[in-house]
Amino acid sequence: MAVQKEKKEKLGEALLGIEKENGIDGDILIEKIKTGLIRAARKQYKEFSGCTDEDFKIEIDREKNKITMAVIKQVVENPEAPNEISLEDAKQINSRAKIGGKVNIKLSPASFGRGAAGAAKQSLRNDIRDYENAQLVEQFKDKVGECITAKVVRIDAVSGIATLQVEKNEILLFKSEQIPGEIIREGQFVKVYVMEIKNSDKKPAVKVSRKHHGLVKRLFELEVPEIHDGTVEIKSISREAGVRTKIAVMSNDENVDAKGACIGPRRSRITKIIEELEGEKIDIIQYSENDEEFIAAALSPAQVISVTINDPEPDEKTGEMKNKCTVIVPNNQLSLAIGNRGQNAKLAAKLTKYTIDIKPENEIPE
Repeated sequence: MAVQKEKKEKLGEALLGIEKENGIDGDILIEKIKTGLIRAARKQYKEFSGCTDEDFKIEIDREKNKITMAVIKQVVENPEAPNEISLEDAKQINSRAKIGGKVNIKLSPASFGRGAAGAAKQSLRNDIRDYENAQLVEQFKDKVGECITAKVVRIDAVSGIATLQVEKNEILLFKSEQIPGEIIREGQFVKVYVMEIKNSDKKPAVKVSRKHHGLVKRLFELEVPEIHDGTVEIKSISREAGVRTKIAVMSNDENVDAKGACIGPRRSRITKIIEELEGEKIDIIQYSENDEEFIAAALSPAQVISVTINDPEPDEKTGEMKNKCTVIVPNNQLSLAIGNRGQNAKLAAKLTKYTIDIKPENEIPE
């Protein structure tokens, strides 16, 4: 019996150890441990396979790492149901048993076969996984489209994938969603944009990014009170992560300068955002309802002579009608307006939703 008791306590330690490994409150998992033991008992003893969960009595002492288990059976003259027992059999368990009473048939988890014990442990692990998955979805379901702060706990040396910790959960920041050229270090705190939660049969995945233009928008909302309270409004954003972002803003209060509010006293606000984005350049553009004025401003820092709105034309691939315009710039501003590898023109086009044809002044017919 001493050997059996030792095995029993070891099984209790194993099950409760799984709980402690996962850092989940014991009260939440006690019922899951009980469920695992009941499944194991049904697997070990065929005579109990028809018993309901309520027919099993399980007591767990977490302080002593001890588990006691029994099946409760009703004493009847002619047993028919799985939870019934004859008086003769009942008296072998408890000499005081009588018709209409109940007896507890003690079970020792230590006596479970390897398969049954393994089933109990696997059942608990599966329940923990399901619980953690549910908690992950619950934690992030209201954060989609938001900016969160996470701690970098690991970086894969081969793939560059960063494992981030947010409270008790870990999420992955893939290399493809990191700002090109940035160096992320273990122990560092970073801000990421929550793009979506992807549900799968195995585990839901929280997709986060530092490349998404939504991160820039949320950073401005955090740093600029006038944006947070709606005095200044972000109308449009275009971004090439790690290189340049253009953000169009307008003020809903004639006494508040939208661009000035975003820059902040002594450039304090814009500087914090640039630092978070690893030195990415940011052009703050004054939005205008007048398309010509907006397009001219979007091509900043280049100077613009004129903007002509052309008739929309269908896109060659999608057939969707696209807004088009022609912009004339001084001869010495052409390369600046187009930008390195066409970057400035592309960002301006995305910001304004216009296809922009940029021409130098010397191409204007006299």
